[in-house]
Amino acid sequence: MHVGMTTFFQNLSGSHTDREVYQHELSMADMAEPLGFESIWTAEHHFDDYTMCPNPLQFLTYMAGRTERALLGTMVMVLPWHDPVRVAEEVAVLDHMSNGRAILGVGRGLGRIEFEGFRVNMGESRERFVEYTEALMQGLETGHIEYEGKFYKQPKVGVRPFPFTSFRGRFYASAVSPESSRIMARLGIGIMIIAQKPWDKTLHELEQYREIYREMNNGEEAPQPLMVVFNCCHEDESIANEMQQKYTRRYSRSALDHYEFNNEGLADIKGYEYYGGLSKNINKHGIDSFVNFLADLQVWGTPDQVFERMREYQEMTNCAGFINGFSFGGMPHEMAKTSMRTFADKVMPRLKAMDVGPALGGGQPLTIAAE
Repeated sequence: MHVGMTTFFQNLSGSHTDREVYQHELSMADMAEPLGFESIWTAEHHFDDYTMCPNPLQFLTYMAGRTERALLGTMVMVLPWHDPVRVAEEVAVLDHMSNGRAILGVGRGLGRIEFEGFRVNMGESRERFVEYTEALMQGLETGHIEYEGKFYKQPKVGVRPFPFTSFRGRFYASAVSPESSRIMARLGIGIMIIAQKPWDKTLHELEQYREIYREMNNGEEAPQPLMVVFNCCHEDESIANEMQQKYTRRYSRSALDHYEFNNEGLADIKGYEYYGGLSKNINKHGIDSFVNFLADLQVWGTPDQVFERMREYQEMTNCAGFINGFSFGGMPHEMAKTSMRTFADKVMPRLKAMDVGPALGGGQPLTIAAE
């Protein structure tokens, strides 16, 4: 099984400057490869303290020069906020500079504050996401982008440097709606599970996508998903429980605030009707109930308890691996590093020993010539 880690660049405690948060997160990224983590990831967000990495590809290109083997992934880039040509160029640069270690995770976005900040109509995000993903994959597979869509119109241009390995098999989307799933399946895109929904709904959506993928690809099975978890690992069960209660719940509350999960107005935004229904449920049962629900989807406990929960999640989803966050919710820096080291020492070898499918990464070589 693949085991990676993600930085999160979250600054909720108020006791650290943004500079101090960056120094800490960079030090944790530097720890990853020596500890045995097989990939390093980060997420894109803007404008508040929920996450402060506005340019994942810039961070990952920096890490390419500080690592030798670790895959380097976006968790995720929100495509409706970007020009696909620029994304294709920057991904190609990262892949060249890392010798083919880039993994691309993309999403359509959920934070109203970010859509408004970039002056992008949130109600257009689903259609823009589909068009931008299609154009981006074209650029990474053929070395040029030429697209005529409802929202994205691009005369033919080259992507230089030319991509040298295919991104089929190392391209993931964080959420795929029934409306977009056929295009995602045709492009060979896998699913990245970021737990925010009840398990029955997540598993139903995952199975729906697998069925559509088989239909669109002559019976071929969809790539195994990747799963993101926020992890509190400690030898002392009582300390691990305290970490979950304090820091995972604080992360969960920050997610609720950033995404406005309790804003019933989301029901009126095209493509976000599910979240409008969720908000009514949250307001009916109380914010604390939802915060507890979101926190309880994550992973915590002694090394044995953490392993068992992750093994259970793997069996439920047939995921190829996990992306673990260890620093979040205002957790003290040394506590986060201790959790990461304990996990690496006591849990990760057991997960890696599980034979769950093909290794992550390793796109097929491409040969693209200038026209």
